[in-house]
Amino acid sequence: MRAFLFLFLLFPLIELAVLIQVGSVIGVLPTLLLVIGTAVLGSVLLRVAGVATAWRARERLARGEVPEQEMLEGLLIAVGGGLLLLPGFISDVFGLLCLIPFTRRLFIRKLRERAQIQAMRQRAFADDLAARSGQTRPHVIEGEYERRDQ
Repeated sequence: MRAFLFLFLLFPLIELAVLIQVGSVIGVLPTLLLVIGTAVLGSVLLRVAGVATAWRARERLARGEVPEQEMLEGLLIAVGGGLLLLPGFISDVFGLLCLIPFTRRLFIRKLRERAQIQAMRQRAFADDLAARSGQTRPHVIEGEYERRDQ
């Protein structure tokens, strides 16, 4: 949580430094036009990609399937569009990566792998805690035995 807070506070400073550097190289007006252009591009791409993803999700629902891929893509499209709307070039790069279909699917695949690993860890930890607290009985086979010495 501390790392997230640190990045949350540090990110605007890095964005501002990059904006100042780009502005000193290409000038103030072109920098402002680039920032405004990426915001407009982000809103257009967000609308187009969002509608396409919504149609694909609707088609899968009509076939009786769960549109899990489309839901994750929709989430990344929303994040990417939001990042493009923010002023700054670093957020624009990450926003474009979320909107490009190839990188978006790559992010989703990595996210799913991580979620599966985390789910396995939590399941194993929960089973262990439940067994220790006595909420569930461990796998014990009850029976009787008779000792026969020869």
